[in-house]
Amino acid sequence: MACNCGGGARAPQPIVVYELTLPDGTVRRYFTYQEADAANKRAGSTGVISTAVQ
Repeated sequence: MACNCGGGARAPQPIVVYELTLPDGTVRRYFTYQEADAANKRAGSTGVISTAVQ
């Protein structure tokens, strides 16, 4: 009996990153929302966090 082990080519999973945009135009990328939120709080909670796909 043939094995159905899933050895075929698979589409790569997109990577979601969180971008923190600060009022001065600086954009920083983080891999978790918690990191972006913590950086935003350190910057005075004036930035905007959005998601981006790489």
